[in-house]
Amino acid sequence: MKNEIIGYERIDKFNPEKLEKLQEHYAAILELLGEDVTREGLEKTPLRVAKSMQFLTQGYTMDPKEILLSARFKEDYRQMVVVKDIELFSLCEHHMIPFIGKAHVAYIPNGYITGLSKIARVVEAYSRRLQVQERLTTQIKEAINEALHPLGVAVVIEARHLCMSMRGVQKQSSVTTTSDFVGAFERSETRAEFLQLIGSNLH
Repeated sequence: MKNEIIGYERIDKFNPEKLEKLQEHYAAILELLGEDVTREGLEKTPLRVAKSMQFLTQGYTMDPKEILLSARFKEDYRQMVVVKDIELFSLCEHHMIPFIGKAHVAYIPNGYITGLSKIARVVEAYSRRLQVQERLTTQIKEAINEALHPLGVAVVIEARHLCMSMRGVQKQSSVTTTSDFVGAFERSETRAEFLQLIGSNLH
């Protein structure tokens, strides 16, 4: 099967060459960890993990700007548009362990709006890559700013990092919050309005 991307839509298929190589590498990793890859429970694990990793990193094949431009409409609306509680799942690039959370995104149109689902798709496109939360926050902001040229963009992300819960300091309840603002949201009153709108959900 071939992993083909038409515009922004994901077709749930896998690159056969990458799949074969990943499968071989994961089999070798399991053996290095002391496992027997021929036993029943692990026989198909290398293939499953290879498919899983292609799925979890499919964001590299997505173009966030194309996602936004595919549903850009001319509209004379200049008030805040907020899409909050967008679930996100990503892999920390330092340990390749998941971090899980939600994104709150707002922009103020300047002649153009985009389909609301496209904001969530942009979050998906960047989160399905090896990431750090700080860069993820900025990438979402920049994609919206460059595609729509709005009066302002605001992004807040809250996430739990399993690399902190499962290893290292092993703190179970910590939440990391990052934010990035541009344009009108650099003004304290506009930023305060945005934070008030999403504030009831913030940790």
